[in-house]
Amino acid sequence: MTWKAPDVDRREPPLVGDERTELQAYLDYHRDTLRWKCSGLSAEQLTLRAVPTSNLTLLGLVRHMTEVERGWFRLTAAGKDVGYVHDYTDDTDADFNAIETADAARDYARYRDEIVKCDAAVKDIPLDQTFPHPRPDRPDTYSLRWVYLHMIEEYARHNGHADLLREAIDGLTGE
Repeated sequence: MTWKAPDVDRREPPLVGDERTELQAYLDYHRDTLRWKCSGLSAEQLTLRAVPTSNLTLLGLVRHMTEVERGWFRLTAAGKDVGYVHDYTDDTDADFNAIETADAARDYARYRDEIVKCDAAVKDIPLDQTFPHPRPDRPDTYSLRWVYLHMIEEYARHNGHADLLREAIDGLTGE
């Protein structure tokens, strides 16, 4: 049987809530949106470079967001020494590249697992807690609140890419 990305029950964010609840809900909504854009597609479809002028694929976006989640929440905010999934030594776009040999089911499961680990890693960290940027060439200090807002923005941008890719693959459209 051919593996397909599972269906998603996308949760609408609440209209009222405290700041942490609202930030988490909007982040979860965007996470669900990326998964929704992948739902029902085969591993082969997830690796299609459906827009000829771009190297983007839906699986590449999933792999990228796995790294972004890990980098900001677990490595930076929580200070966990977990490293990255892909080797970026020779390829700064390793999460987007070598997609033809990727294991979609494994990468998709890794993404879902990373979200659970990231949420657990920061659940008790105050939104006002600050930490340095992970790159030594960036002396800036960031708060966990900023990370949540940045992640919502990152997903919103990439979900726009996912919209175009999904429509080019099978015509499915939707917000």
